[in-house]
Amino acid sequence: MVRPETDQSRRILVIDDNPAIHEDFRKTLVGKAPADKTLLDMESELFGARGPEPDAGNFHVDCVPQGRDGVEAAARAKADGRPYALAFVDGRMPPGMDGIQTIKELWRACPDIQAVLCTAYADYSWQEIQSALGVSDNLVILKKPFDTVEVLQLAHALTRKWELDREIQGRLHKLAYFDTLTDLPNRTLFLDRLEHLLKLSKRYGRMGALLFLDLDNFKRVNDSLGHGVGDELLKIASRRMSDCLRSADTVARLDQPDMAARLGGDEFAVILADVERPETAANVALRLADHLAKPIDIGTHQVIVTSSIGITLFPQDGDDVATLLKNADLAMYNAKQNGPSRFLFYQEDMNVAVQKRMALEHHLGRAIANNEFTLHYQPQINLATGRLVGMEALLRWSNPELGQVSPLEFISIAEENGLIISIGEWVLRTACTQVKIWMDQELPLPRIGVNISLPQLVHAGFARTVDAVLAETGLPPHRLELEITESMLMSDPEGVARTLHELKGRGIQVAVDDFGTGYSSLGRLRDLPIDCLKIDRCFVTGISLGQRDESILNAVIAMAAGMDLRVVAEGVETPGQADFLRTSHCPEVQGYLFSRPLTVSQAEAFLREQCRIIG
Repeated sequence: MVRPETDQSRRILVIDDNPAIHEDFRKTLVGKAPADKTLLDMESELFGARGPEPDAGNFHVDCVPQGRDGVEAAARAKADGRPYALAFVDGRMPPGMDGIQTIKELWRACPDIQAVLCTAYADYSWQEIQSALGVSDNLVILKKPFDTVEVLQLAHALTRKWELDREIQGRLHKLAYFDTLTDLPNRTLFLDRLEHLLKLSKRYGRMGALLFLDLDNFKRVNDSLGHGVGDELLKIASRRMSDCLRSADTVARLDQPDMAARLGGDEFAVILADVERPETAANVALRLADHLAKPIDIGTHQVIVTSSIGITLFPQDGDDVATLLKNADLAMYNAKQNGPSRFLFYQEDMNVAVQKRMALEHHLGRAIANNEFTLHYQPQINLATGRLVGMEALLRWSNPELGQVSPLEFISIAEENGLIISIGEWVLRTACTQVKIWMDQELPLPRIGVNISLPQLVHAGFARTVDAVLAETGLPPHRLELEITESMLMSDPEGVARTLHELKGRGIQVAVDDFGTGYSSLGRLRDLPIDCLKIDRCFVTGISLGQRDESILNAVIAMAAGMDLRVVAEGVETPGQADFLRTSHCPEVQGYLFSRPLTVSQAEAFLREQCRIIG
């Protein structure tokens, strides 16, 4: 009786021109037989693991009469995903191929199949077999006549060897072609698939799409929460991308499925194998951005990660893989400049913007060493007395080739590539050094405001850096006011709060810049060690243009007074604005009406004039 094939069956193919031999193999390999402990122990000795018992029905046997039939059967089984592990091949099968030729053809169709050549002593010499087939550990010679123990030994051992070989090859394949962290295809497999699809698109006139995806501010997560959280975030993001493609109603061709791959770091790529129109790629990009932007809970942290996506269509946006990748990267960079969760299709004029950015990055990396940075100082005035209460240090960059570069252009680049840490430390040290010089000259400057970016604030050891700068320059901590933006309070609440409390414990003052634009809650302000609110210039500009801005200003000033916080109104440029703020009891102001940002020599002259007025 032949047992039905199960998922656990080890599949064996018998190629022999004698039907009686077929039945003998079936009876030996499939029929009920007593467990043979010797065979099991032999398998354990050979492979280190004991397989199923011989009578457990773990062999499935198919038989064919000729070598050509066997090769075709093996190829069909492999194509169906049910390959044979072992083939018993008769040495002589007239009028067709003999055993040696049959095994040679079997290995062409199925290189990993184990083969047993069943031959009489007079059939072939070892030299003939070796000359025809070479030396292979996939081949065993079984001399006729043989008994059931020999057949069972070989079936048991060689099918197990085939399984272990496939497991090893599978692990090696995964290491070579899949990312170990996310289990997504890696760059090597991605490039191979893209190359293949690009050729098909040219040959058959089909259109495909490449989506280049970057996680926004991922470095900030690593720096503030640690690499463990960052790794978990990458794994969750990868699963979400794969889920998006599986649920997509776009292309999903069975022969060329869509692929998401990790290219390295927080960069990913998605290949859409066959798209009818650009809107298809746009829909997938929207779905990816939406799924990735959902909150992620990792331990005690909740993280929201957004993405920027660049889209290229092939073959029209590039006739080779390198060009497609470059153009997709360009589109992604331009999308990132437009805000979170954005996507853009590649356009030729994007190269101009990228070339400008590359020039900025190149020169920015050398700006400190080449002494290209300077600080200007803008006075802050007590509106009731007209006296100086502080200055804000403002960074300026003048490059011999680029000329004057606006902070709006280069600060964001410095934050993205990590240069902001060294640039920020230079600003802090330079400002503190200059203020200490003025103090030693007995010039009246109660405090200096220094802007701090989020990457600086959450960077490990930032408080120690501040300590070192104050110790080096000799500036008293209470003379330093660090300015952070309101949006920073919401970006990493735990990390920001922890660092601010450290700084406050040292006597350093903290101001919230651009207040009114970041949507922070009153409860958040109450719980943080903040000394001052700096009202964003957009509200000051709106004075006399409408009641809403004036009402907001009055509300903020009153709220700050109730919370015992100082208030500085920024961007005051007209007497009318100053009069309104004075009437509203705004204590301090800053803006062109009172002074533009000043060079060091101009600021020193301003301080001396203040000293003359006071004295």
